Amino acid sequence: MKKPLAVTRRDFLRGTAGLAIALGLGAPAPGAAGTEDRARVVLIRDSRVLGTDGRVDGAILQPMLDEAVRALAGEKNFPTAWQKFFKKSDVVGIKTNVWTYLPTPKEMEEAIHRRLLEVGIPEAALAVDDRGVRGNPVFQKSTALVNVRPVRTHHWAGVGSCLKNYIMFVRSPSDYHGEACSDLGKIWTLPEVKGKTRLNILVALTPQFYGRGPHGIDRRYLWPYQGLIVGTDPVSVDAVGAELLRRKRIAFFGEDRELDVQPIHISVADKKYRLGPSDLNRIEIIKLGWQEEVLL
Repeated sequence: MKKPLAVTRRDFLRGTAGLAIALGLGAPAPGAAGTEDRARVVLIRDSRVLGTDGRVDGAILQPMLDEAVRALAGEKNFPTAWQKFFKKSDVVGIKTNVWTYLPTPKEMEEAIHRRLLEVGIPEAALAVDDRGVRGNPVFQKSTALVNVRPVRTHHWAGVGSCLKNYIMFVRSPSDYHGEACSDLGKIWTLPEVKGKTRLNILVALTPQFYGRGPHGIDRRYLWPYQGLIVGTDPVSVDAVGAELLRRKRIAFFGEDRELDVQPIHISVADKKYRLGPSDLNRIEIIKLGWQEEVLL
């Protein structure tokens, strides 16, 4: 396996033009979707969504999700907003994440599933899956996808992101671990997923803002942020998520403590694959709900 590129935090934060040169990216991939000039991302929080025992309250999480989708769509009510993104004839795969230590909450999967049923999509045309997506008949026939996972630091990618969550659509995920997972955006050009993703959701209920090494978690670096980050393209959502973790590290340590690698795959997905804007100046962040220590 290739060793990760020695890319510093300064490289990541100052923009992606230098990264493109450093990585030898060249021109955008043929057929890549065009980057929008600006993107809208919704950040919503509710201080009641986690109980004193840390359990997710689905009765609070559902309206959080609905309000985020409504604001993202620019509609007056959430049923119309969901109908703006999905239609009755869609076959929808909900791409979740089952990592043992910090999985996508079942309450989140159920909230999405519930609203898709209410749109009029039949149960048989819906599926929730992670590691079995390649063999799942609903995903194989899908016309639309929802991408949902917790946001956390990641040994190989810097940040466990929406972009990273589609690695299970390839036969050999480890092939994408080299060079700080810089080429994850390529997965989004594959026929199985290209142009299908209607919503990207980073679950920021208990984000992991710092960690070193693979296959483990240090619960000292989880915090009850109690939020969701929702958008239509993965790059802008991931850029906001990565910045949230960075600002929390600064607040916690007094500095932006280095990760195993920097999340350069977000910038590459913008500049090489045109999957969305990674520059925070081109992202409109709509902040809803609880604002205490919002950080962004």
